[in-house]
Amino acid sequence: MDLVIRDAEVVDGTGEPSYRADVGIENGVITTVVKEAAAAGCQRPVARRMLDAEGLALAPGFIDMHAHSDLALLRDPDHSAKAAQGVTLEVIGQDGLSYAPVDDRTLAEVRRTITGWNGHGDDIDFTWRSVGEYLDRLDHGFDGEGIAVNAAYLIPQGTVRMLAVGWEDREATPRELDRMRELVATGMREGAVGMSSGLTYTPGMYAKDAELTELCRVVAEHGGYYCPHHRSYGAGALEAYEEMVALTREAGCPLHLAHATMNFGVNEGRAPDLLALLDKALAEGADITLDTYPYTPGCTTLVAMLPSWASEGGPESILARLRDDTTAERIRHHMEVVGADGCHGVPIEWDTIEISGVTDPALAPYVGRTVQASADQRGEAPWTTARRLLLDDGLGPTILQHVGHEENVRAIMRHPVHTGGSDGILRGDKPHPRAYGTFPRYLGHYVRELGVLSLEECVAHLTGRAAARLRLADRGLVREGYRADLVLFDPATVAAGSTFENPRTLPTGIPHVLIDGRFVIEDGRRTDVLAGRAVRRSPV
Repeated sequence: MDLVIRDAEVVDGTGEPSYRADVGIENGVITTVVKEAAAAGCQRPVARRMLDAEGLALAPGFIDMHAHSDLALLRDPDHSAKAAQGVTLEVIGQDGLSYAPVDDRTLAEVRRTITGWNGHGDDIDFTWRSVGEYLDRLDHGFDGEGIAVNAAYLIPQGTVRMLAVGWEDREATPRELDRMRELVATGMREGAVGMSSGLTYTPGMYAKDAELTELCRVVAEHGGYYCPHHRSYGAGALEAYEEMVALTREAGCPLHLAHATMNFGVNEGRAPDLLALLDKALAEGADITLDTYPYTPGCTTLVAMLPSWASEGGPESILARLRDDTTAERIRHHMEVVGADGCHGVPIEWDTIEISGVTDPALAPYVGRTVQASADQRGEAPWTTARRLLLDDGLGPTILQHVGHEENVRAIMRHPVHTGGSDGILRGDKPHPRAYGTFPRYLGHYVRELGVLSLEECVAHLTGRAAARLRLADRGLVREGYRADLVLFDPATVAAGSTFENPRTLPTGIPHVLIDGRFVIEDGRRTDVLAGRAVRRSPV
């Protein structure tokens, strides 16, 4: 064999009790699992390389069910933000906005729209237009060698609507709906694992339930799942969850709820209400999973806070409205008094909105401060500050939104259908620490320090259950015949190094990470191995 990992404490991804074993790997596949090999007195497996794992847990590689590395995987061959956490697979194409399928027009529009998530992409050669071409590009990666970690792709419904309908707030015509169906079907045939939506982001939010249901029917026909960022995480959150459950049951489509939080003051302590809703649907036969990140603040773009009517027409129309004093005052009133749909129906509290990144270096002094604090320093109203930032940075600022509740976070992560997702935005001078710390924080803070989950249960959430949602028959478990995507960590020391003050600090206690049986992290350091590929949907 190529490698034997000896005397590891195997946490196999099923949730069952861990066990001590020798694990053998050959040609990227787990070929041997010998339980209690040292005590059994049997002949132990040998290989060209032996790794002593005494004191370490061996688990399947972690699956980040909600990632925003769509361009980072093509920009950064190192990608230690995820590799060092033990992540071996990321699910990208999230929140209804990404870079395939597109034509020249929509590619320019989507690049502008999600600059805050991924940068403008001036350093990327956009050689693709279809989903299949994008997945091929990930396979090719850097000089034909691949990418840092594996990636699966969700067809972004907002981009599909941008391509077929445009930026208008209206129902699609029958012809436009047919085109959207075909775009989704083509993307699924080319290997996407499902479809995402961002229903507080334009133009995806303009789709009515009937339109979404029709697209979900196509996704279901091809064996995929629907992953919505639904219409509200604030006022009306439970109604928004109910809407997605009903919609997908009507379509016969599996549902995966993205970053399933209960945020803002109106939802403090209301996680049990959400979980009761899900339990009832599950008992009635619904196919539902969800993901969360183990932090209370959220992260998005500042422009996403605007009311949807202010975003109709796309980026240039937004900027034109912001330049017009009368329209800008309407926007302010809607955000501060009415509660914009972009801010989940809750009047915005500027002291909870922290600027985490800008594209113009001249605006760097705003980073790390709330809009309220910057406005107070300048002696102006916070909307004046926010409006200036949006105009001067071309809609580029990213934000942290401090509106979460710890008791909700803990309650939701305990649910049996929970999986882990970082929702990690890697751009900006001060990104959310979840981008670098989600998975070790689960293991260190919530397992070892707080005991919210057992180690075995937590690993199952981060591996086996995520792989089952993705319908990956050979990943997510430590089992003979499975791909050797593995992580070795020390349960006594594993911890997130990233903090809100120093968000790009790498974790501790994760010395080894393997993808396809090759070390991408070895002795705590990133190797030059590029073993990641596009993971395509299994045929129905």
